[in-house]
Amino acid sequence: MLSSEQRDTSPLDASAAARVVFLLDVDNTLLDNDRFAADLGAKLGQSFGDEQRDRYWSIYNELRDSLGYADYIGALQRFRSGLDNDPALLHMSNYLLEYPFAQRLYPHALESIAHLRTLGTVAILSDGDVVFQPRKVQRAGLWDALAGDVLIYVHKQQMLVGMQQRYPAAHYVMVDDKPNILVDMKKVLGDKLTTVFVDQGHYAAQAPAEVRDAADMRIATIGELRNFKIEDFLPTVLAIRLPSH
Repeated sequence: MLSSEQRDTSPLDASAAARVVFLLDVDNTLLDNDRFAADLGAKLGQSFGDEQRDRYWSIYNELRDSLGYADYIGALQRFRSGLDNDPALLHMSNYLLEYPFAQRLYPHALESIAHLRTLGTVAILSDGDVVFQPRKVQRAGLWDALAGDVLIYVHKQQMLVGMQQRYPAAHYVMVDDKPNILVDMKKVLGDKLTTVFVDQGHYAAQAPAEVRDAADMRIATIGELRNFKIEDFLPTVLAIRLPSH
């Protein structure tokens, strides 16, 4: 349930903020996290067998349901039960922390980020734990590409007040592969937010059509953002009020 503070949709005063902030999700938006999960499953099966691989995913799903976000490290901590004497266990820790996420960036993801930074402020707004998710952002090269403008919350759609305090703006653009999160954020920020649904990854494929269609904009890949102008993201009235870049 969203708090009354989070439901406040009153616009910022134009004199206090006259810029656009682009907020980018990470998993299956900027990088192919489904491919990472497939690689992890293959590694677990190779190292421990199919039964133990399935046990890891069962623990992972249980944690995700209880925490509300993916916790690969936490799942590995629980997975170790009964395997403490297996030398492969410690190798799995290194596999997770050193996984080459830069190789899983979608085509033109970094170019899209560079282009958006010519239009306004760009920051990552992601869900996740406080250890593995930042590590993923760093390993992918996204931390450096955004000069450290990274926000990682348990539930980002519930932290929009804090996000606005960190990045005050006249308008926000949220780019995400999870259309239900875009819907929740739109309920809070209203016309102050343009939602961009990236139709890639399993969350996008599983979403009902009416939820996918609720986004203000829909793109097939993150690379398409390289071709947009600032006016494409803005309501007409706001586009007139904001100074040009």
